[in-house]
Amino acid sequence: MEEKIQFKLNGKQTSVTVDSERMLLWVLRTDLGLTGTKYGCGQSQCGACTVLVNNEAVRSCMTPVSEVRGKDVVTIEGLAVNATLHPLQKAFMESDALQCGYCTPGMIMNAYAVLRKNPRASPADILLEMEDNLCRCGAHTRIIQAIQNAAVEMRGGS
Repeated sequence: MEEKIQFKLNGKQTSVTVDSERMLLWVLRTDLGLTGTKYGCGQSQCGACTVLVNNEAVRSCMTPVSEVRGKDVVTIEGLAVNATLHPLQKAFMESDALQCGYCTPGMIMNAYAVLRKNPRASPADILLEMEDNLCRCGAHTRIIQAIQNAAVEMRGGS
């Protein structure tokens, strides 16, 4: 049944009238045109569809849009501010932490949630927290390095 669902998306109030059980991934990509969030497995296993809901990493392929009613949703498009890349986005580029780039938005969004919880995460902590975000290209070493580099910048260089 179609319902009007209101939530904040990348800092702006948003309203969609859709089937309330429609997955957030498809609302973002198809209905709202934000294609940075990727479809991977459709079973919440790969992390390509990761977005933030109230600053928590959420797999949008298995999250009905009704679950974000009244909440704050951030996609990869919402991390950059005034055309300035977020430190994680910059670090991924500078560390060559992407090859095909398909998993990158989900990796960055999950890393953001990890660093919000633990700004001084060790490489082992980061590896553990990123374990369920899959990259078929094998860029994991550079991904961990990029997250560490971004953590330093996000803490102000300390």
